[in-house]
Amino acid sequence: MAKKKYYVVWKGKETGVFTSWNACKKQIDGFEGAQYKSFIDENEAELAFTKQFSDYRGKNTKKPILSAAEKSKFGLPILESISVDAACSGNPGKMEYRGVLTHSKKEIFRKGPFKKGTNNIGEFLALVHGIALLKSKNMKNLPIYSDSKIAMGWIHKKRCNTKITFNTENKELLALIKRAEKWLQENSFKNPILKWETKAWGEIPADFGRK
Repeated sequence: MAKKKYYVVWKGKETGVFTSWNACKKQIDGFEGAQYKSFIDENEAELAFTKQFSDYRGKNTKKPILSAAEKSKFGLPILESISVDAACSGNPGKMEYRGVLTHSKKEIFRKGPFKKGTNNIGEFLALVHGIALLKSKNMKNLPIYSDSKIAMGWIHKKRCNTKITFNTENKELLALIKRAEKWLQENSFKNPILKWETKAWGEIPADFGRK
């Protein structure tokens, strides 16, 4: 069952907090410059309505907010590690990926943008890039964080299980995928690949900040 959402309309035919998309849609359809956003928590939605739309522009409001006790169950991230992430405008669309030092957010590699890619492909390539980089520097025990379960699964299978179509526009990306898969098949590594717990720790340090 889908989780219930709450819709804040700051600027529309009527403003307020609405409990269904249809009710929200009636307020914004045909209204020039409408300002609205969805939330998964009613209290957060009510609080947001007392603030400005600009306070929430670009922020992800669809993830649950945990209590201090719930957050404590996840512990703290290992700061002596690297974190990777990808960003994609469209699906498929222009995709890029990067890796940073978790503790300082200092960028250590960045690739792209590549045409006709997906976020999952970028997450996969970022992990392989990070693993290969650490292996080349003989840093075999340093953990790597990713917030993508899909990409982590592809690493385990040593295969980028994407279903997108490749053509002349994204042949460079296909070549990168094939090279990454070949590297995984021919190399071993001991670096722990860990899930970044976004709901407890916030956005992964390698995040591009475009949500």
